[in-house]
Amino acid sequence: MKVKRWINQWGSLIIVVVIWELVSFFGLVPKFLLPSFTHVLTVLFQEGNILAMHVLTTLVEALIGLSFSVFLAGILAVLMDKYHCVHTFMMPLLLVSQTIPTVALAPLLILWFGYGMMPKIILIVIVCFFPLTMSLLNGFKQIDEAYLNMMNSFHASYWQIMKYVKFPFALPSFFSGLKVSTSYAIISAVIAEWLGGDSGLGVYMTRVRKSYAFDKMFAVIILISLFSLILLWGVNRIERFVLQK
Repeated sequence: MKVKRWINQWGSLIIVVVIWELVSFFGLVPKFLLPSFTHVLTVLFQEGNILAMHVLTTLVEALIGLSFSVFLAGILAVLMDKYHCVHTFMMPLLLVSQTIPTVALAPLLILWFGYGMMPKIILIVIVCFFPLTMSLLNGFKQIDEAYLNMMNSFHASYWQIMKYVKFPFALPSFFSGLKVSTSYAIISAVIAEWLGGDSGLGVYMTRVRKSYAFDKMFAVIILISLFSLILLWGVNRIERFVLQK
């Protein structure tokens, strides 16, 4: 059963890799444009020491940005739930923040905050805190009225209701938003790194792109996907532990 479940989960990915290898093997696409999967893996190991430094930078940026996103989203969701005026004031700003293209915002952040880690973290927060805020807020709003009426009958304060009813019941929604934000975090960091910096997978991609080293670009794409999956796996493990699934 475990083998069958594993095939169902990863079968489509295996098919894509096999097709990729066959297309490259039979020369349907020039090898310099689409190197084979095995060649990309070889390059990945050859560049391992260099890529490790860039991976570390991108992961640190993503994790710091994601942590700030969780913190800010928690505070904002509670304030929007408690105060209607805050909800009315902040909702348009939240929506507008998601209409601005990331690639358009990143250059401005670089100009304002330099080429260090700060603009990358700010961009990650802007991208990630919206799904977290909305998922928490929706979780708060979907609580069964019977629970709220029961707490009100005991003259519970808002913070007691939040602690014992709203927050526990909103956790599944929160983790759904966290999974979305986690998948965005590394991608946002890489996009910000495209525009400048000393290290990071985005910086590495920019350098190898200028030399038309497409095999190295594919190696970075595999790394981005791999570490995104690892972070998502970590979130799933935390969710199971917290919710005792």
